[in-house]
Amino acid sequence: MGFFIRLVLLFTTAVLVALSARFNPGNVVLFYPPYRIDMSLNLFILAVLVVFALLGVLFYTISMTKQMPERVAAYRRSKGEREGNKALRDSLKAFFEGRFGHAEKAAMRAAELPENEALASLIGARAAHNMGQMDRRDAWLAGIEDNQQYKVARLVSATELLVDGHQSGLALQAVKELNANGTRHIHVLRWALKANQQAKQWTEVLRLVKALDKHRSLHPALSLRLRELAYQDLLSDHGHDAESIRRLWYSIPAEDRLKPFVAALAARTMVAQGLYDDARNLLEKALDESWDDRLIVAYRETAAKEGSAALLNQIERCEFWMGKYPIDPELALTMGVLCLHQKLWGKAELSLQQALLYGSDPTCLREANLRLAQLNEQLGEQEKAAEYYRACALIAERS
Repeated sequence: MGFFIRLVLLFTTAVLVALSARFNPGNVVLFYPPYRIDMSLNLFILAVLVVFALLGVLFYTISMTKQMPERVAAYRRSKGEREGNKALRDSLKAFFEGRFGHAEKAAMRAAELPENEALASLIGARAAHNMGQMDRRDAWLAGIEDNQQYKVARLVSATELLVDGHQSGLALQAVKELNANGTRHIHVLRWALKANQQAKQWTEVLRLVKALDKHRSLHPALSLRLRELAYQDLLSDHGHDAESIRRLWYSIPAEDRLKPFVAALAARTMVAQGLYDDARNLLEKALDESWDDRLIVAYRETAAKEGSAALLNQIERCEFWMGKYPIDPELALTMGVLCLHQKLWGKAELSLQQALLYGSDPTCLREANLRLAQLNEQLGEQEKAAEYYRACALIAERS
């Protein structure tokens, strides 16, 4: 609609100008002795307009000529930006397609544009890593070390790639830089966890697992397994003395001390250092909290000396537990072993027979037969002892 209005106005103006020129009787005289020029006013106006038009064209041409170098430079910059951005898009496309060689080559072209250099370097580093070219990967990352804007992106990428390449020492250095930079978001915590796991920094692994569990960012099964691995290494006997084991045990969070795997492992470590009373106490607390075969097996290994009040107390506890778990084979086996230590032959035989009756695990059955063989040897029943020894050997052979 606007176009038609402008067209009508143009025609109207043209008509008005034509009418004005037709009825304009004016005359213009240009006098410069000895010359004289007479012309109509209409022609004079037309000549002036033509002169101004020519001058406008001349000035415009001069201005465009002066701007030509800048315009050429701007065109080249624009062309370079288009090509650099296209190369960046191509590198991303090739990377996600798994064509890492093409991705790295495109990243090289994209890096020629200063604005794309850092991002192209990250893509190039990941592409080189996926091709197993670690030297090129490190060169890509080193090229943007001075770029503060992409510092976090570089460190996170370096952590991921170094962990994937099992270079845990260098990965931990990158994690340290990230922590110093104040970057502790979930993704960084996950990769820091993997780096510390590879480096067997189990104390830090436990801290990171706890932090990730607070955000519900770790699968419960994986969280449990990582805790088990950490405690397995921390509580294993690596030249600890009794005092250091006690200190380590009390440094463990209270909620973890009652977990079956942790309690059983700690008890065995304490038994290895002669801390039988400590081992019994922690196992009894853990068993009162949650019943688990691993705990009762470890409790069996903490049997006190014959005739001691501690051994009698253990037997009483087992009797109490058997009232709650009458068909538990591991409990029956534990009861039999403790009674065997106390030389309560009748109770020992009855409990060991219960373990054979209710048990299905080869280890439990093998130990029950072995203990019955030892009991019968003590009683002078050599034939029965031989039978149990044979049964024990058959189970060991089958398993």
